[in-house]
Amino acid sequence: MAYELREHTADVAVEARGDTVGAVFASVADGMAAAMCESVPESGDRFEVEVVAEGLEAALFDYLDELIYERDVRGVLPVEHRATVERRGDEWLVRGSARGVPLLSVDAREVKAVTYSEMVLEERDGGWYAYVVLDV
Repeated sequence: MAYELREHTADVAVEARGDTVGAVFASVADGMAAAMCESVPESGDRFEVEVVAEGLEAALFDYLDELIYERDVRGVLPVEHRATVERRGDEWLVRGSARGVPLLSVDAREVKAVTYSEMVLEERDGGWYAYVVLDV
């Protein structure tokens, strides 16, 4: 596991690491899924997401926010995340995919939103580190 869930007042935080910035984005997303559901069945089809943002932290925020949106629209819990992140001029492009497990087949707690509160995204020890607080 490249993430750990941390208690944070009434919320929950995800602390994650990855060899690349894309890997840490995927690890945070995996942590967000774990914050919603402890046991995940093998069902569900993969779907893709793409976001563009002006900054790297904004890209992480928008990526996670897009996954919450996809959860609500598709009625699925996004799990098993994969992501790539690249800089394109003044913007950051995130391309990701996840397996969407039907919400009817899981007992899930709702993550209401991603927050910028205490968000950290930085290179550390030859890899990437992220800390993201989720509103539950």
